[in-house]
Amino acid sequence: MRDYELLFVLDPDLNEEQKAEMIEKIKAIIAVDGEAGEADIWGDKKLAYAINKKNVGYYVVLPFKAGADLPKELDRRLRISDNVMRHIIVNIDEA
Repeated sequence: MRDYELLFVLDPDLNEEQKAEMIEKIKAIIAVDGEAGEADIWGDKKLAYAINKKNVGYYVVLPFKAGADLPKELDRRLRISDNVMRHIIVNIDEA
């Protein structure tokens, strides 16, 4: 298992319950083939540039351990999610 870190930006228009539900949904995807750490919630931050006519995003950092195939599947699922504005997965082992 390798160490990874996922940074994702959620739509700020979601209510608190929807944001928490989205974080748990992402943790559930990771739990299939790995283990998720504790989510570090940065909250609403100003974006460097407008995304979908929004200047603010809800930032969350989630460390996790997983096999080599899980980041590809996680990337695919986050890409098609309407609630996730942007995301990046970084392999901590190689950093």
